[in-house]
This record gives sequence, C-alpha cells and structure tokens, in this order.
Amino acid sequence: MDPNASRAQKKAPNRPLWNLRTKVMIIFLVLALVPLMVIGWFSLQITEKLIVSMVMRQLENAATDKTAILERWLDERKADMEVMAGTSLVQSMDAEHIQPYLDLIRKKYGVYKNLTVVAADGRMICNSGTRPVQPPPEPAAADTSLRISKITYAPRQHESSFYVSAPIFSPNSEKRAGTIYGQVGTKKIIFFILNIFLGETGECYLVNEDGQFLAHKEPRRILSENISQSESFKNIFEKRDREKAYLDYRGIEVLGTSMNVSGTDWYIVVEQDRKEAFESASTLKSIIYLTVFLCIGSALALTWMISFHIVGPIRRLSRYADMIADSKTDQPIVKTARKDEIGMLYRAFEHMYAKVQQRQHHLREKVGLKDAQLRETDIMLEKTRQMAERSEKFAAMGRMGAAVAHEIRTPLTSLKLYLESAQEQIANSAEDQEDFRIAMKQVNRIESSVNRFLDFVKPEELVFSVIDVSVLIEDVLYMIRPLANRQECSLKTSIQDHLPAVFGDRKLLAEALVNLMVNCLEAMENHGTLSVSAQSDRFAQNHQTVACVRIDVRDTGCGISEEQMENLFEPFYTTKAAGTGLGLPLVLNTIESHGGTIGVQSTPGTGTVFRLYIPIESSHPADKDHGQDTAH
Repeated sequence: MDPNASRAQKKAPNRPLWNLRTKVMIIFLVLALVPLMVIGWFSLQITEKLIVSMVMRQLENAATDKTAILERWLDERKADMEVMAGTSLVQSMDAEHIQPYLDLIRKKYGVYKNLTVVAADGRMICNSGTRPVQPPPEPAAADTSLRISKITYAPRQHESSFYVSAPIFSPNSEKRAGTIYGQVGTKKIIFFILNIFLGETGECYLVNEDGQFLAHKEPRRILSENISQSESFKNIFEKRDREKAYLDYRGIEVLGTSMNVSGTDWYIVVEQDRKEAFESASTLKSIIYLTVFLCIGSALALTWMISFHIVGPIRRLSRYADMIADSKTDQPIVKTARKDEIGMLYRAFEHMYAKVQQRQHHLREKVGLKDAQLRETDIMLEKTRQMAERSEKFAAMGRMGAAVAHEIRTPLTSLKLYLESAQEQIANSAEDQEDFRIAMKQVNRIESSVNRFLDFVKPEELVFSVIDVSVLIEDVLYMIRPLANRQECSLKTSIQDHLPAVFGDRKLLAEALVNLMVNCLEAMENHGTLSVSAQSDRFAQNHQTVACVRIDVRDTGCGISEEQMENLFEPFYTTKAAGTGLGLPLVLNTIESHGGTIGVQSTPGTGTVFRLYIPIESSHPADKDHGQDTAH
C-alpha cells in the first residue's frame, strides 16, 4: 500500500459514515428541489398572464390589419369618385357621353353596384347599374366635400352597401353642376375583414356607433340586431383593462379589442372565446404538475444514490491524491474548510495542483520566450531574404544595364546616324520614305527603352527646389491633354486652395506624374475619365505621422486584380504587350527618394486610384540651399 495514503488515513477523523450521507442528502434536496418548486409555482402564476398577453397581441394585430385594409379600401373608393367627378365627360352633364364611361368603370372595378349622376336641381342625368336606384337626397349647393352614406342591407342579395358621393363642377368654373353617386357593395371587402384565423371561436365583425351590426359572418344580424347594451359594445368606448375577459353579445366570456375606422363611425371588433384561448394554459398546468412530481421523485432517487456511492470514491481518491500531486494532471484546484472525507480530497488535490501549477508556469515562461525568439528570428530572416532578393535583382539589372549600354547603345547610335545620312538618297521614293520612317521609329523606340532602363538602374542625382504642386499638376496636364483628347477621354481636376509647397526635384516629380497618367490612360477605353486631385494630408512613417501633400490620380479603367496588385511595382512586370514594366517602379523610386510613399486602391471593372504622399518638409535638408523653383 502507498505510505502517503496510509498516513492520510491515520490523520482522518473517526466519524460515522452516515453523517456524510446525511449532509449530501440535505444539501442536494435543498439545492435541487426548492428552486424547482419555486420555479413551478411562479410558472403557474405567470402562464395565464402570458397567454392573455399573447392572445391580446394577436387580437390587436388582427384589428390593426383589418382596419388598415378597410381604410385603404375606402380611400380608394373616394379617390375613384374624385377622379370620375373631375373628368370632362362627367362635367359635361351629357348622358350620352357619361353612360358608356360609367358602364366601363363599373365593369372594370366590380365593386360599384350603381353609378348615378344627378344634376344640381335634383334631376337624374344617367344611371349605370342592374336596376335604377334612388340615391340619397342632393346635398346643399355649398356642400363641396366627399360624403359616405349610412350602410344599408339588402336581404335578397345578402350584401350591405353604402353611397360615396362627390361634387361635380362645371368646366372652367367653381360652380357645382351636380353630384356623382357610387353605390358600393361590401361583399368583396367584407370577405377579407371577416376572414380571420384565431382558432375556431375567433371572429371579426363591424358595428356602428349605435351598436348595429354592419358586417357579420351571420348575415341575418346585419342592421337587425343591436348590441349597445352588451359588454362587447361597452368595451369599444369605455376605458378598461384590455387584458380582462368580458361577456360578448352572445353572453359568452371572451377576450377582445376594437378599433375605429378613420373618417367613419364604424368600429372593427375582434374577439375570441376565453375558454379556447386558455386550452393551452390548462395543458401547460398539467405538464408542469407532472414535471414537478417527476423531478421530485428523480431527485430523491438520485440523492440516495449519490449519498450511498460518494464515500467509497472519496476514500479511494484520497489515497492517490499525493501520488497524483507528483504527476501531470489537468484537474482544477478547489479549496474548502471541511474536515470530512471531501476535505481530505480537496487538500490532496490542492497539494497536487500547487506543484503542477508551478511546473506549468515555468514551462509556459520558457515556451513563451522561445516562441518570441523564433518569431523575431523568422521576421529577421524574411527581411534578410527580401533584401537579398532585391539586392540581387538590382545587381543583375546593373550588370545587364552596363552590358546593354555597351553592346546596344553604340551600334544603335551608328545605325541611327546611317539612316539619317541615307534620308536624302531616298527622298524621291514614297515607299522608301515609309520604310525609313518605320525604321527610325523602331530605332527611337529601342533607344527610349534603353534610356528608361538605364534611368531605373542608375537614377539621376536629385536637384531639390520649392515646388508649387498646383502649378506642377497644370504643367503635367498640359502635356497629357493631347493624348487624352486623342482617346476622347475627359480630364477633371480638384486642387485645394492655398496648397502648401513641397521641396523636391521638379523634373523627376513631373516625369512620375506623366508616367502615372499615361498608365491610367492606357488602362481606359475611349470616353473614359482621368481625375487628378491634390490636398493636404498626413501619412504614417516610422511610427509617427508626417504632414504631406496627397495627389490622387484616378481612372475609370478595367481595374487591377489582386494577383496583379502583388507585383504592381516589381521591375519588368507588365500586362501590356509592348510594355517594359519600368513605369510604375520609376514612379515608386521617385516618390520614395522624396521621403514619401504610394497607395493603390482598385476595384476590377470600376477603376483605379493611385495616391502619392509627398512630405511637405524635405528629408534632405542639405539640399534646401540649391535654389527656389523658378516656375512660380
């Protein structure tokens, strides 16, 4: 047997085993059953309120939707009557012209049972309908407003209807010539109002301020039954607790709500039987009771099992606690002041945890230190590799540049001089002259590529001066404008007023802007737009912000993909068939030699913007004495 386990057993107090079981049972019953019983009691109390609140929200939403539908439908009928009353056909008061028009309107809309035009003196001009109908009395001459009549019900047609009237004015006059009446059938709109999905007992009906039914699922009640003495009707006008049930016109306890239809004395009432609404509450109560009883039984059984089986595992674990303290483990530490077997287990694991924690802390420090060193080494190696690659590339370019200058420039110059001397001998031949121009063009192209490459490999020494950026941009645009006009591209400029001057090499900055704008023009189809703007700004450099002038060159070309963006400023990288891939690297070298930087933002298919950040203060103070820019 393990000696450490033997010592732990000797130090343990002699207490009856049932004492620990009793403690476990009492604690588990208190912690498990008491909260469950309290939650069950509160659940039963609030279930009814939740169901009432849910049902009332459904009823209110239904009432709001039905009211909105009815109000919109009434507004459409009013608008119909206004439009018909304002037409020249109706204003003519000529029955021969009005009759076909009214027949067409009634057939198209399908909601008008009759359309009648009555003159100001009470004469009926014409009537469009299945049978002549006597409209309401003609309003007074001073009444020029739209009116809606009371609802009437035709038992034979099982449909209620009402009149919407609009005044008719004489053409080019304020004088009222008559009135147009529309008898509106409610069958179509009432179907949408009464059609409601609120269980089997949910219903929606329409009443007026006198308590008469205007629309109901039982047509016999319309305009023949009054509910002004029922609690359903009182619920419309009296302030009361909306979540309390009341007796409806049938004497059945219901939950309901009502809402006025704007511009009328009509009220939409939505109700549902309380018994049906609370069926789910009864079911929920039964489920809660059953759950409480099952939980009580399960808790008692589980408590007995835990109290019976917990002592043996505690004693076994306590014998191995000191052994585990000297080995690796992920067990968390839990402190306690108890003196029983659980206390022994906690102290053993506390001792174990202290040692393991010390070791893990030491290992984490070592691993963290090594990891930081490795990351720093990786960064340095990556930077060194990049610098080596770039140095090798520039060295190769320098060697190749020297070879190009030696091997190509001298014979190319001789060839150019020979062609120029032979020009006089071929002056009389048009075909020879064309060949001469082609040869000279190709020679000049080779010479330009060689010079561009040599400029990149061995750039000129910078000549610094104070430069007005706005004047610099205007000079560059003056050179670029013919090329833009040839491509039928428009130029746009936006230069900040009182833009600060920069200190730099005017020639190199101008060449950089020209290269950049030429690239933008080549990236655009005809009729594109090249935009140039300049403003004061700041950019980050060496963990600090530097004041600068920012020049944005934006095009509306095809844009740059992510793959192309990674190699954009690499020498000799180009996507053009005749390009050298040195234009953008030259621009980058020029801006970086002035202490600035370049930003690029592009969206394929939309365009690209290059942002040049040129510091206001020169990074070469010794060059400030070279003179001022004479272009001012």
